Amino acid sequence: MPELRRDPVIGRWVIISTERGRRPVGFPEAEKKKHTGFCPFCKGNEDKTPPEVFAFREPGTAPNTPGWTVRVVPNKFPALQIEGGLNRRGEGIYDKMNGIGAHEVIIETPDHDLETSQLSDQNMRQVLTAFRERILDLKKDVRFRYIIIFKNQGESAGASLEHSHSQLIATPIIPTRVSQELDGGKRHYDLKERCVFCDIVEQETADGKRMVVENDGFVAFCPFAARFPFETWLLPRAHVSAFEMITDAEIALLATTLKDTLKRLNIALNNPSYNYILHSAPCKTPDLEFYHWHFEIIPKLTRVAGFEWGTGFYINPTLPEDAAEFLGQIPAERLKEGA
Repeated sequence: MPELRRDPVIGRWVIISTERGRRPVGFPEAEKKKHTGFCPFCKGNEDKTPPEVFAFREPGTAPNTPGWTVRVVPNKFPALQIEGGLNRRGEGIYDKMNGIGAHEVIIETPDHDLETSQLSDQNMRQVLTAFRERILDLKKDVRFRYIIIFKNQGESAGASLEHSHSQLIATPIIPTRVSQELDGGKRHYDLKERCVFCDIVEQETADGKRMVVENDGFVAFCPFAARFPFETWLLPRAHVSAFEMITDAEIALLATTLKDTLKRLNIALNNPSYNYILHSAPCKTPDLEFYHWHFEIIPKLTRVAGFEWGTGFYINPTLPEDAAEFLGQIPAERLKEGA
């Protein structure tokens, strides 16, 4: 029988329609394109992107030349422009401001054919370190209130280039989705004097039936009120509200946890397109006792249609407990393949 489940953070209700199928059988395999033609992110094409703002490089190599392992550049076609003032103003009942912000691309590897889960442990650590360092640098700009990092893997997830990369956008406002999480976390804390995310980590660890990966530092699980089939969240066990507070030692463990989680999803779901989003505290309030940074990973297996847009409900045809069991049972030898 279908279930209605309530997300404990923002109060959103989700329909778990188990009659539509519990297992990944029938989900389409993502189209794997062969690398043909020109790619501006490949090594040797450094002059085809804007000048890099951060990079991990071999000693002695110059900026904007080959020799890099991770490279961060401004987006050539940015959603927001970094130059100028905000100029907040009204037009009757409407509010507007200049489209000021930062939009950067984190090129994760010089190898065009590697996907994120296939990166070496060192390369993955460098990617996550680049996330941290770019957030710390952009937070110095008083115009920015929020910085989001996200990855679009595959054409149906919104990727315009197949070369493995993620993106960063700094905005002069706090997005509505983030405000909803902050408000939900604050309500829970005011009522119980505990972080709702810490409570979720504790409960998911205790019952284990939605757990996918766990270790001393991090947990990855399919959330109780998952909006999408095989939606997976990754959280630190310790309470930390801002990702940029992460230490080098924590990055090393996070790198292996994130790779493991993505690899399980790729094996289980035939290399699906997916999005992942890093949720972190706003720039001006990085130390919040009621908020907890985390990754949300969303395979693109279903589409949001009229009912979802019209009601705010999501219909998920896969029980989160079944998805977690399926991901958790992948043999260790399969996870080592291509590592």
